[in-house]
Amino acid sequence: MSLCSWTSSSRVRHFPSTPPRSPQALEIDAALNERFSFQIAAHTDAVERLTVRVEVTGPDGWTIRVRRVGYVPVRHRNTPVEPDRLDAECRGLIPGFVPDPLFPEDRLILPRDETHAFWITVQPSPDVSAGAYQLRALISSDAADSAEHRVDVRLHDVRIAARRGFFATNWFYADALIDWYQTDLFDERLWTLLAAYIQNVVAHGQDTLYVPVFTPPLDGVKRPTQLLGVHRRGLDEYEFDWQDVRRYVRLASSLGVSHFEWCHLFTQWGAAHPVRVYEGQGQDEQLLWDPDIAGTAPAYRRFLEQFLPELRRFLVDEQVEACSLFHVSDEPHGDQHLLNYQAAREMLRELAPWMKVMDALSDISFARHGLVDLPLPSIRTALDFVDEDIPCGVYYCVGPRGAWLNRLLDTPLPKIGMHGFLFYRWPFIGSLHWGYNYWYHELTRELIDPFTVQDSLHWEKGWVYGDSFVVYPGPDGPIDSLRWEVIAEGLQDYALLQTLGVARDDELLRPIRSFTDFPKTADWRVDARAQLFARADR
Repeated sequence: MSLCSWTSSSRVRHFPSTPPRSPQALEIDAALNERFSFQIAAHTDAVERLTVRVEVTGPDGWTIRVRRVGYVPVRHRNTPVEPDRLDAECRGLIPGFVPDPLFPEDRLILPRDETHAFWITVQPSPDVSAGAYQLRALISSDAADSAEHRVDVRLHDVRIAARRGFFATNWFYADALIDWYQTDLFDERLWTLLAAYIQNVVAHGQDTLYVPVFTPPLDGVKRPTQLLGVHRRGLDEYEFDWQDVRRYVRLASSLGVSHFEWCHLFTQWGAAHPVRVYEGQGQDEQLLWDPDIAGTAPAYRRFLEQFLPELRRFLVDEQVEACSLFHVSDEPHGDQHLLNYQAAREMLRELAPWMKVMDALSDISFARHGLVDLPLPSIRTALDFVDEDIPCGVYYCVGPRGAWLNRLLDTPLPKIGMHGFLFYRWPFIGSLHWGYNYWYHELTRELIDPFTVQDSLHWEKGWVYGDSFVVYPGPDGPIDSLRWEVIAEGLQDYALLQTLGVARDDELLRPIRSFTDFPKTADWRVDARAQLFARADR
């Protein structure tokens, strides 16, 4: 029985029908404290299936993690499709099984004429010195000859500093954890899960966490997930219990979160109505007011008059006011939304002049009117804000697609890996994506199975495969995806550029001209990093 195996970079997807390849040398350049990854793929033409196991060893003190690359069914291509050679990675393979989840397993059953892979994540020891090192990967089977592969690693005398002045957030859905794991709202089981998921967020370069002080007014009427206890004590008089908010913030801080993104105070797409606030924490879904009242209605204003001063006291007491970001409404656009948003913003300025507002919005008129302190435009319009010297962050969701940067299940991994270089190229203040763990049928409370559904059951109406989540629910915490790992490596690239003091107009970055016109091959990133390390080694 024959077993063919080979190593590859982390920028390659191995599909079940990927043909076997001859083993080739793999060399990796990295900073002293940089986490990096590679893959080991296997294929057999044996009549019987093989049980295959991988073991990877390296220098003393290095942390090496082996995970099996799993497949998920993708029923259609996301459109539009970029018409260039990069698209060849998925051409003819979708519809089909696409590699994405990373299961914590070091063995697999390998059927005849199929290719499967393992994802290897490596973290050098904290006291490592610059120099050349080797990793050895042994792939073995119960019924075929084993093979050993060598990976050469060169660590350069650079220690990447923590990223500064650029926050990163993917919206974190506590309701999805409550529903998937069937917790009793904020019980101890949920707090254990929250710790595992927040730790995962931080490990992937995200320093900012969404705080559901109220149930987020995002993507339909969600199940109540209100950290703040609210109790009516008379007509339009309220008492607040901050216990769970405090526990959430302190837990996140202890795990490495440095910025907090507070729940939107008005409804999505135009600030027409107040956020839904429940009696208690929403166990009985008893609302404090009609959800269809105007955003600036007297009942909501009287609530904010009591809530906002207490919020500020909480922020000051917990020493997080300076690192807090606040939302009005998500993705407002058009004239009517502008009027609603302006009214909501004026009320907040009157009641909480200390509050600085950040929102995902791409209509530059909101920024021109001075309504938002930190706009986060789509990558489609972000460079317009830069051209007008408007400080901003950046986001994308669902689209744009085609030639644009994205992170979908048919976005080539080298393209996903360019996040860090693109975000660094212009003076953006942060990045946002809406879907860390949105495991729902679009705009409903109905859970999907993320291992079989990746479009929130809404592809026919414009949603796309791979947009709404980057982690899968495991038994006791998240299961990473290839895309999530590659994005994290991209954010390390950002920190590397910043550590080395590379100017945004440096010749090295000149090929990055826009969010459609940028290098999209793995070779370009490898060469760019080699040039950066060569500068550091001088």
